Amino acid sequence: MRTCFPEATHLVGDRNHDLSLLPGGEWDATIDVNAYIPRQVRSLAEALDGRGGRQLYISTVSVYRTPVAPGFAEDAPLVELDDPTVEEVTDQTYGGLKVLCERAAIDAHGPDTTVIRPTYVIGPHDYSYRFTYWVDRIARGGEVLAPGDPTDPIQVIDARDMATWGIGLLERKAAGIFHAVSPPPPFGFGHLLDAVATEVAPAGTTLTWVDSDFLHAAGETDSSMPMWPGGDPGSDASAADPAAANATGLSPRPLRQTIKELLAAERASPTSIPTGVGLSAEREADLLNRWARR
Repeated sequence: MRTCFPEATHLVGDRNHDLSLLPGGEWDATIDVNAYIPRQVRSLAEALDGRGGRQLYISTVSVYRTPVAPGFAEDAPLVELDDPTVEEVTDQTYGGLKVLCERAAIDAHGPDTTVIRPTYVIGPHDYSYRFTYWVDRIARGGEVLAPGDPTDPIQVIDARDMATWGIGLLERKAAGIFHAVSPPPPFGFGHLLDAVATEVAPAGTTLTWVDSDFLHAAGETDSSMPMWPGGDPGSDASAADPAAANATGLSPRPLRQTIKELLAAERASPTSIPTGVGLSAEREADLLNRWARR
Protein backbone atom coordinates (compact mmCIF):
# COMPACT_ATOMS: atom_id res chain seq x y z
CA MET A 1 0.00 0.00 0.00
CA ARG A 2 1.41 3.39 -1.00
CA THR A 3 1.63 5.76 1.96
CA CYS A 4 0.81 9.38 1.25
CA PHE A 5 2.08 12.16 3.51
CA PRO A 6 4.86 10.13 5.19
CA GLU A 7 5.48 12.98 7.62
CA ALA A 8 2.05 12.40 9.19
CA THR A 9 1.22 9.85 11.87
CA HIS A 10 -0.71 6.94 10.36
CA LEU A 11 -3.10 4.89 12.51
CA VAL A 12 -4.47 1.83 10.71
CA GLY A 13 -7.60 0.09 11.93
CA ASP A 14 -10.88 -1.41 10.80
CA ARG A 15 -13.89 0.76 11.45
CA ASN A 16 -16.15 -2.30 11.45
CA HIS A 17 -14.17 -4.25 14.04
CA ASP A 18 -11.28 -2.41 15.67
CA LEU A 19 -11.08 1.29 16.60
CA SER A 20 -8.83 0.62 19.59
CA LEU A 21 -6.16 3.08 18.39
CA LEU A 22 -8.51 6.07 18.66
CA PRO A 23 -9.21 6.37 22.41
CA GLY A 24 -5.64 7.51 23.11
CA GLY A 25 -5.62 10.60 20.89
CA GLU A 26 -7.22 13.99 20.40
CA TRP A 27 -7.77 15.82 17.12
CA ASP A 28 -8.82 19.25 15.87
CA ALA A 29 -11.18 17.79 13.26
CA THR A 30 -12.45 14.51 11.83
CA ILE A 31 -13.33 13.96 8.17
CA ASP A 32 -15.37 10.80 7.66
CA VAL A 33 -15.06 9.86 3.99
CA ASN A 34 -16.41 6.31 3.88
CA ALA A 35 -19.23 5.54 6.30
CA TYR A 36 -21.91 3.68 4.37
CA ILE A 37 -24.12 2.54 7.23
CA PRO A 38 -25.14 4.53 10.34
CA ARG A 39 -23.62 1.96 12.70
CA GLN A 40 -20.20 2.97 11.39
CA VAL A 41 -20.90 6.62 12.19
CA ARG A 42 -22.06 5.82 15.70
CA SER A 43 -19.13 3.50 16.52
CA LEU A 44 -16.64 6.14 15.37
CA ALA A 45 -18.34 8.75 17.54
CA GLU A 46 -18.20 6.40 20.53
CA ALA A 47 -14.50 5.68 19.96
CA LEU A 48 -13.65 9.38 19.67
CA ASP A 49 -15.82 10.24 22.70
CA GLY A 50 -15.79 13.96 22.00
CA ARG A 51 -12.06 14.12 21.19
CA GLY A 52 -12.46 14.28 17.41
CA GLY A 53 -12.90 18.03 17.10
CA ARG A 54 -15.14 19.45 14.41
CA GLN A 55 -16.85 16.84 12.28
CA LEU A 56 -17.22 16.67 8.50
CA TYR A 57 -19.14 13.83 6.89
CA ILE A 58 -18.81 13.13 3.15
CA SER A 59 -22.21 12.07 1.83
CA THR A 60 -23.58 12.05 -1.75
CA VAL A 61 -26.19 13.65 -3.99
CA SER A 62 -27.74 10.17 -4.14
CA VAL A 63 -29.56 11.07 -0.91
CA TYR A 64 -32.23 12.93 -2.91
CA ARG A 65 -35.56 11.44 -3.88
CA THR A 66 -35.82 11.60 -7.66
CA PRO A 67 -37.19 12.95 -9.89
CA VAL A 68 -36.02 16.34 -8.73
CA ALA A 69 -36.06 19.63 -10.63
CA PRO A 70 -32.80 20.98 -12.10
CA GLY A 71 -31.11 23.48 -9.84
CA PHE A 72 -32.48 21.96 -6.64
CA ALA A 73 -31.04 23.11 -3.31
CA GLU A 74 -29.94 21.19 -0.24
CA ASP A 75 -33.46 21.18 1.22
CA ALA A 76 -34.91 18.97 -1.54
CA PRO A 77 -36.76 15.81 -0.38
CA LEU A 78 -34.57 12.89 0.67
CA VAL A 79 -34.79 9.14 0.12
CA GLU A 80 -36.42 7.22 2.99
CA LEU A 81 -35.74 3.51 3.39
CA ASP A 82 -38.68 1.19 4.05
CA ASP A 83 -36.42 -0.75 6.43
CA PRO A 84 -34.04 1.60 8.29
CA THR A 85 -32.25 -1.39 9.86
CA VAL A 86 -30.92 -2.72 6.54
CA GLU A 87 -27.12 -2.78 6.23
CA GLU A 88 -26.64 -4.28 2.77
CA VAL A 89 -25.40 -1.55 0.42
CA THR A 90 -27.02 -1.89 -3.02
CA ASP A 91 -28.11 0.48 -5.77
CA GLN A 92 -31.51 0.53 -4.06
CA THR A 93 -30.29 1.19 -0.49
CA TYR A 94 -27.18 3.32 -1.03
CA GLY A 95 -28.86 6.73 -1.01
CA GLY A 96 -31.18 5.95 1.89
CA LEU A 97 -28.31 4.60 3.99
CA LYS A 98 -26.35 7.78 3.34
CA VAL A 99 -29.34 9.79 4.58
CA LEU A 100 -29.27 7.77 7.80
CA CYS A 101 -25.50 8.30 8.08
CA GLU A 102 -25.95 12.06 7.80
CA ARG A 103 -28.57 12.01 10.54
CA ALA A 104 -26.42 9.78 12.73
CA ALA A 105 -23.48 12.18 12.35
CA ILE A 106 -25.56 15.20 13.32
CA ASP A 107 -27.16 13.30 16.22
CA ALA A 108 -23.75 12.23 17.51
CA HIS A 109 -21.82 15.47 17.02
CA GLY A 110 -24.48 18.17 17.11
CA PRO A 111 -25.66 20.95 14.78
CA ASP A 112 -22.10 22.18 14.15
CA THR A 113 -21.50 19.11 11.98
CA THR A 114 -20.65 19.79 8.33
CA VAL A 115 -22.05 17.55 5.59
CA ILE A 116 -20.81 17.58 1.99
CA ARG A 117 -22.89 16.01 -0.78
CA PRO A 118 -20.69 15.46 -3.85
CA THR A 119 -21.59 14.16 -7.27
CA TYR A 120 -18.99 12.17 -9.28
CA VAL A 121 -15.58 12.82 -7.73
CA ILE A 122 -12.84 12.91 -10.38
CA GLY A 123 -9.15 13.62 -10.70
CA PRO A 124 -5.75 11.92 -10.95
CA HIS A 125 -5.30 8.48 -9.33
CA ASP A 126 -9.02 7.69 -9.18
CA TYR A 127 -9.21 3.97 -8.48
CA SER A 128 -12.84 3.77 -9.69
CA TYR A 129 -11.65 4.58 -13.25
CA ARG A 130 -15.08 6.02 -14.09
CA PHE A 131 -14.12 9.39 -15.51
CA THR A 132 -10.63 8.19 -16.35
CA TYR A 133 -12.20 5.72 -18.79
CA TRP A 134 -13.51 8.57 -20.93
CA VAL A 135 -10.22 10.47 -20.87
CA ASP A 136 -8.27 7.35 -21.84
CA ARG A 137 -10.78 6.29 -24.48
CA ILE A 138 -11.08 9.65 -26.22
CA ALA A 139 -7.30 10.13 -26.07
CA ARG A 140 -6.97 6.95 -28.19
CA GLY A 141 -9.09 8.56 -30.91
CA GLY A 142 -11.20 7.00 -33.63
CA GLU A 143 -14.96 6.58 -33.42
CA VAL A 144 -16.04 6.78 -29.77
CA LEU A 145 -19.37 5.38 -28.58
CA ALA A 146 -21.07 8.11 -26.56
CA PRO A 147 -24.09 6.80 -24.62
CA GLY A 148 -27.57 8.29 -24.48
CA ASP A 149 -28.51 11.90 -25.05
CA PRO A 150 -25.90 14.68 -24.96
CA THR A 151 -28.27 16.74 -22.78
CA ASP A 152 -28.51 14.09 -20.03
CA PRO A 153 -27.49 15.88 -16.81
CA ILE A 154 -24.08 15.31 -15.25
CA GLN A 155 -21.88 17.09 -12.72
CA VAL A 156 -18.40 16.40 -11.38
CA ILE A 157 -16.02 17.70 -8.74
CA ASP A 158 -12.23 17.45 -8.67
CA ALA A 159 -11.24 15.61 -5.48
CA ARG A 160 -8.45 18.11 -4.81
CA ASP A 161 -10.83 21.07 -4.97
CA MET A 162 -13.34 19.36 -2.68
CA ALA A 163 -10.56 18.53 -0.19
CA THR A 164 -9.16 22.05 -0.08
CA TRP A 165 -12.62 23.55 0.36
CA GLY A 166 -13.67 20.97 2.97
CA ILE A 167 -10.65 21.69 5.13
CA GLY A 168 -11.43 25.38 4.79
CA LEU A 169 -14.96 24.76 6.04
CA LEU A 170 -13.54 23.10 9.15
CA GLU A 171 -11.02 25.90 9.72
CA ARG A 172 -13.73 28.53 9.40
CA LYS A 173 -16.16 26.48 11.54
CA ALA A 174 -18.74 26.55 8.75
CA ALA A 175 -21.47 24.09 9.67
CA GLY A 176 -24.30 23.01 7.38
CA ILE A 177 -25.03 20.87 4.35
CA PHE A 178 -23.45 21.70 0.99
CA HIS A 179 -23.42 20.36 -2.56
CA ALA A 180 -19.96 19.69 -4.00
CA VAL A 181 -20.86 19.83 -7.69
CA SER A 182 -19.69 21.59 -10.84
CA PRO A 183 -20.68 23.23 -13.09
CA PRO A 184 -24.15 24.62 -12.32
CA PRO A 185 -26.99 23.14 -14.39
CA PRO A 186 -27.77 22.91 -17.21
CA PHE A 187 -24.73 20.80 -18.07
CA GLY A 188 -25.02 17.61 -20.09
CA PHE A 189 -22.96 14.50 -20.75
CA GLY A 190 -22.28 15.94 -24.20
CA HIS A 191 -20.66 19.00 -22.64
CA LEU A 192 -18.51 16.70 -20.51
CA LEU A 193 -17.30 14.54 -23.38
CA ASP A 194 -16.78 17.58 -25.60
CA ALA A 195 -14.49 19.05 -22.92
CA VAL A 196 -12.52 15.80 -22.83
CA ALA A 197 -12.28 15.72 -26.63
CA THR A 198 -11.15 19.34 -26.83
CA GLU A 199 -8.31 18.62 -24.43
CA VAL A 200 -7.07 15.15 -25.45
CA ALA A 201 -8.62 13.88 -28.70
CA PRO A 202 -6.30 13.34 -31.67
CA ALA A 203 -7.33 14.65 -35.08
CA GLY A 204 -10.16 12.69 -36.67
CA THR A 205 -11.79 11.60 -33.39
CA THR A 206 -15.59 11.44 -33.55
CA LEU A 207 -18.31 10.90 -30.94
CA THR A 208 -21.22 8.72 -32.06
CA TRP A 209 -24.22 9.11 -29.77
CA VAL A 210 -26.06 5.83 -29.29
CA ASP A 211 -29.62 5.72 -27.96
CA SER A 212 -30.12 4.64 -24.34
CA ASP A 213 -32.88 2.14 -25.20
CA PHE A 214 -30.55 0.44 -27.67
CA LEU A 215 -27.79 0.21 -25.05
CA HIS A 216 -30.15 -1.08 -22.37
CA ALA A 217 -31.43 -3.75 -24.75
CA ALA A 218 -27.83 -4.73 -25.43
CA GLY A 219 -27.24 -5.19 -21.70
CA GLU A 220 -25.05 -2.15 -21.08
CA THR A 221 -25.05 -0.38 -17.71
CA ASP A 222 -23.41 2.58 -16.02
CA SER A 223 -20.51 0.25 -15.22
CA SER A 224 -19.72 -0.69 -18.79
CA MET A 225 -20.47 2.91 -19.78
CA PRO A 226 -19.17 4.73 -16.69
CA MET A 227 -21.07 7.79 -15.46
CA TRP A 228 -23.67 7.34 -18.23
CA PRO A 229 -26.71 9.25 -16.93
CA GLY A 230 -29.06 7.01 -18.93
CA GLY A 231 -27.80 4.02 -16.95
CA ASP A 232 -28.65 5.66 -13.62
CA PRO A 233 -32.32 6.12 -12.62
CA GLY A 234 -31.21 8.78 -10.13
CA SER A 235 -29.33 10.91 -12.65
CA ASP A 236 -31.65 13.88 -11.93
CA ALA A 237 -29.54 14.37 -8.80
CA SER A 238 -26.64 15.43 -11.06
CA ALA A 239 -28.27 18.81 -11.63
CA ALA A 240 -27.78 20.30 -8.17
CA ASP A 241 -27.31 23.96 -7.32
CA PRO A 242 -23.76 24.67 -6.07
CA ALA A 243 -24.57 28.20 -4.87
CA ALA A 244 -24.33 27.47 -1.13
CA ALA A 245 -20.97 25.75 -1.53
CA ASN A 246 -19.62 28.45 -3.82
CA ALA A 247 -20.61 31.09 -1.28
CA THR A 248 -18.44 29.32 1.31
CA GLY A 249 -15.36 29.12 -0.92
CA LEU A 250 -15.75 26.13 -3.23
CA SER A 251 -13.83 27.13 -6.36
CA PRO A 252 -13.56 24.26 -8.85
CA ARG A 253 -10.64 24.42 -11.27
CA PRO A 254 -11.54 24.45 -14.99
CA LEU A 255 -12.70 21.04 -16.17
CA ARG A 256 -10.10 20.97 -18.95
CA GLN A 257 -7.35 21.47 -16.36
CA THR A 258 -8.53 18.39 -14.46
CA ILE A 259 -8.63 16.42 -17.73
CA LYS A 260 -5.09 17.48 -18.67
CA GLU A 261 -3.69 16.65 -15.24
CA LEU A 262 -5.55 13.35 -15.09
CA LEU A 263 -4.16 12.21 -18.45
CA ALA A 264 -0.63 13.16 -17.41
CA ALA A 265 -1.00 11.16 -14.21
CA GLU A 266 -2.34 8.15 -16.13
CA ARG A 267 0.58 8.19 -18.53
CA ALA A 268 3.01 8.34 -15.62
CA SER A 269 1.25 5.67 -13.54
CA PRO A 270 -1.73 3.92 -15.19
CA THR A 271 -4.72 3.01 -13.05
CA SER A 272 -5.53 -0.66 -12.58
CA ILE A 273 -8.88 -0.94 -14.37
CA PRO A 274 -11.59 -2.53 -12.20
CA THR A 275 -13.37 -5.56 -13.64
CA GLY A 276 -16.48 -4.60 -15.61
CA VAL A 277 -15.68 -0.90 -15.95
CA GLY A 278 -15.70 0.36 -19.54
CA LEU A 279 -16.08 -1.29 -22.91
CA SER A 280 -13.44 -3.39 -24.60
CA ALA A 281 -12.41 -2.23 -28.08
CA GLU A 282 -14.16 -5.27 -29.56
CA ARG A 283 -17.40 -4.67 -27.68
CA GLU A 284 -17.45 -0.98 -28.58
CA ALA A 285 -16.88 -1.76 -32.28
CA ASP A 286 -19.65 -4.37 -32.22
CA LEU A 287 -22.14 -1.96 -30.66
CA LEU A 288 -21.24 0.80 -33.11
CA ASN A 289 -21.66 -1.56 -36.06
CA ARG A 290 -25.03 -2.77 -34.80
CA TRP A 291 -26.14 0.83 -34.20
CA ALA A 292 -25.13 1.82 -37.73
CA ARG A 293 -27.08 -1.10 -39.23
CA ARG A 294 -30.26 -0.62 -37.18
